[in-house]
Parts: sequence; C-alpha cells; structure tokens
Amino acid sequence: MLLVPVHNPGPDYPTALLRKGIIGTVRIAFRVHADGHVDEIAVLHSDHPDFAEAAREAVGQWRFKPWTVDHEHPAQTHVVAPFEFRLDDLPLDANKWIKTWKCSDINAHANGQLWVQDLLPFHYTRLYLSNVFFIKQLPETERLDLITRFNRLLPSIVQRCGSFPAARYMRMLPKEVRELL
Repeated sequence: MLLVPVHNPGPDYPTALLRKGIIGTVRIAFRVHADGHVDEIAVLHSDHPDFAEAAREAVGQWRFKPWTVDHEHPAQTHVVAPFEFRLDDLPLDANKWIKTWKCSDINAHANGQLWVQDLLPFHYTRLYLSNVFFIKQLPETERLDLITRFNRLLPSIVQRCGSFPAARYMRMLPKEVRELL
C-alpha cells in the first residue's frame, strides 16, 4: 500500500541544539488510519531527547490521503520514519560570503543588544563550523567546543563590532574560527 502525504511538516530543529552545533538522528514509529490520521507515535531511537520531542511533534501533525478499506487495503498500517537533524545545509564556499560581512551590518541588526546569538552572521558561522567537511575533519568534541567558545564570545564580538563598525566581522572572531574560514 502506498501512503500519500497530504500534510507532513518536518520537525523544528531544537534551538538550543542548533546553537550548540549538535546533530543527530531519530526513528519514529506510528500508525496511519484509513481516514489519514496518525496515532500511536513512538520513538524507536533518538540521539537526543530534544530531537525525539521535535520529531514526535512533527509526526503528530502529519496527515495522509484517506483510502478505502478492502481486502488489499487494511484499515491501518504501521510506519517507521527516520529523521536527520543536520547543520550542513550551507555550501562549502559559504566562508567567502561570511568574510564579506562588516561589523556595521551586525550593528544594524543588533540594535544595541549585546546578546543577539541568532543574528544571521552568527547562525551561518555556526552552520559553517557544522558543515559536513568539518564533521569529517574535526573530532566532534573539538568541533562542539569550538562552537561553544564562539557562542560564549558573541557578546564581546558584538561589543567590538559596535566600537569598530568599519571592521570586518571576521576580524572579531576567535583565531581558531578565522583559520577555518
């Protein structure tokens, strides 16, 4: 039997895990009824409880095209769906783009706030550090430590950018991050 999705939004990446650069997978089992609704959602595997909850919430919203029950089409069917939470959706050459940002760009969006961790330049820097290239090249603990250090330094990066608006954002980054860009 072929299930046809009518509404199947993907899970939201948990913000705390996104900021930390944590990746992972989840496997969810669920039952689909002939009227298209989903129930009996169960987590079979998850690398992190927050990933499990995000996937569970998404599957709870899923709906499938209803079907007629007959000898070839049961009233319900069981499904297992895999989910990957990855941070490598930037091209490998995103570093060229990151290098073009100026502190004045950051200042325009920071509005005087020191802790603006989700500004686009910061988000893309984290994504770049979580790119599949670095996942393969750096041990995970080293990569996650680097992202943690970057996150910890964000208030000082914003503050220094406020003092030097003509400077490049990249000059404000920790040396080990600059070297990877």
